[in-house]
Amino acid sequence: MINLLSKNVEYLFIAGMLYSCSEPELQNTYGNEQVNYQSNSDQIERSDQIDTALYNVKMKQLANGDQTGRWPPNAVYPTAGAILPFNRIVAYYGNFYSTQMGILGQYSPQQVLEKLKGEIKKWENADTLTPVLPAIHYISVTAQKNPGTHGKYRLRMPFHQVDKALALAKEIDGIVFLDIQVGLSTLQQEIPVFEQYLKMPQVHLAIDPEYSMKSGLPPGKAIGSFDAVDINYASAYLAELVSKNNLPPKILVVHRFTNEMVTNFRKIITRPEVQLVMNMDGFGFPAKKKTTYYHCIYKEPVQFAGFKLFYKNDTWNRTSLMTSDEILNLKPRPIYIQYQ
Repeated sequence: MINLLSKNVEYLFIAGMLYSCSEPELQNTYGNEQVNYQSNSDQIERSDQIDTALYNVKMKQLANGDQTGRWPPNAVYPTAGAILPFNRIVAYYGNFYSTQMGILGQYSPQQVLEKLKGEIKKWENADTLTPVLPAIHYISVTAQKNPGTHGKYRLRMPFHQVDKALALAKEIDGIVFLDIQVGLSTLQQEIPVFEQYLKMPQVHLAIDPEYSMKSGLPPGKAIGSFDAVDINYASAYLAELVSKNNLPPKILVVHRFTNEMVTNFRKIITRPEVQLVMNMDGFGFPAKKKTTYYHCIYKEPVQFAGFKLFYKNDTWNRTSLMTSDEILNLKPRPIYIQYQ
């Protein structure tokens, strides 16, 4: 039986602590390239002509009236074929082997798709101006409590499980995120393992600082971190795949719920070939989630914002899951939505 590390209540409570950060001074400027995207994942193509004016309008909409200069942040235009900001991604997260790591392992594939379709409908109704693109966010490398054969405290999923994620996404014309929890390994060791999948136009990448244990402690004993150097490595790797294989831009999701999880955020490089989403994945009652989002996303802008909802951990003590309307009132508006 595969032993997957799941978050326990005590550790998650510690992980939900809030931290403040300094305020950057950014200019609202962009590069000179343009973007376009066809939402059917089987028909993703690069295009020569795109609408930069529309891109700017959509970015301003996501800023949701921010007047501080933080949002929209200073970032290059993506190359042609970009998904964001023209579409909102709504993703279901988890691992098929575990009922504790998210909804993907809690229900049958058809039940998962039906539930995801229900969430998509809510987002389509809440924001009629932004098409919704479904996604399967699959944890392809899971952090472990035990060191394992190589002492890395991580477990790579077999490719037939990744294939299952791709097949599930294909049923709803969706995209796939492969999520990596490195443990005591590194992104340099883990990302290339999945290159055959990352070369596919519908497959994107996510990395989880929580389980990047630079301290040498086992996952779950402390909150891990990625530096800008790590994130820049991942985006450079993806950018090279995009260039070599004539692909539309990749999306790189970086999870965070404390400031310390991502260090030197100002040194994160944005690239035309890669769209960066900083995803707030802290749990709790709505006010707590909003505060975490303010400190970790609003005050530390990179490019795009994401927001995670926990069907179980957000609804303890009879609190309600945040609605799409509540989330759209955030500043900035998240363009990536994840359900666990």
